[in-house]
Amino acid sequence: QVQLVESGGGLVQAGGSLRLSCTASGRAFSIYNMGWFRQAPGKERELVAAIIWSGGRSYYADSVKGRFTISRDNAKNTVYLQMNSLKPEDTAVYLCAADRALLLSTLGREYDYWGQGTQVTVSS
Repeated sequence: QVQLVESGGGLVQAGGSLRLSCTASGRAFSIYNMGWFRQAPGKERELVAAIIWSGGRSYYADSVKGRFTISRDNAKNTVYLQMNSLKPEDTAVYLCAADRALLLSTLGREYDYWGQGTQVTVSS
């Protein structure tokens, strides 16, 4: 069992930055691939970024490439999402998720554990 707790959300003006953190407890964090998803009201949940267990490979949605960076510190059981040049359309609840798999997945249904989410609101 893995418990995930997100932090770092808030209200920011367009063009600003936020850094989200997701800290895991329970089983060995370093064996899990980690993903950041987001869900806005009335929209489907979408994968924003994901990083493989070793940190050696990552994935980004086209909408955030060049603006967001995912990273992890396995010694701290934490995955981060640095979000720069934020836009109002980035407003959503951001959730982190863990997936024990060899390959990096972009499908939410393949992730085993989820956090409760943190709200990010970008004002125009």
